[in-house]
Amino acid sequence: MYKVVINDEEQYSIWLADRADPPGWRGVGVRGSKEECLAHIEKVWTDMRPLSLRRRMAGADGEPLGN
Repeated sequence: MYKVVINDEEQYSIWLADRADPPGWRGVGVRGSKEECLAHIEKVWTDMRPLSLRRRMAGADGEPLGN
């Protein structure tokens, strides 16, 4: 069993479900097989740029920050 984790830059990864979240990461509440977790990440992680980069780019061109 795995779980989906996310960091402060809104980057996703998977982690073994029976382990504590790695430093700097937190669970998003999705658990399952490796394939299920990767499928969830593929569905929700539509912009691979780190949050800090998205914010800088939004500030540079005046467009709102999207999720």
